[in-house]
Amino acid sequence: MLRGAAGIGVAGLAAGVLAGAAAGPAAASAVVTEPDDGNAAAHDEPLIVHVHDASTGVVDLYTGTRHVRFTDPQLAARLSRAAR
Repeated sequence: MLRGAAGIGVAGLAAGVLAGAAAGPAAASAVVTEPDDGNAAAHDEPLIVHVHDASTGVVDLYTGTRHVRFTDPQLAARLSRAAR
């Protein structure tokens, strides 16, 4: 079930990104890209990020059947801004 939900989440994320790109330059300015430092781990499974609480920076990360919860206020704020 989690794998199916992950696929749906990625599809929704992709649709949101495509809609943002079609919306024009104002939406595109919300996209933040960072240089690839080559240290990112390769994943065979989709990554789903859920900002559990933007005010405290609690973030849930789902990949395959794994769930990781961590606190990163800067990442939570960036994701919240990107979702607007």
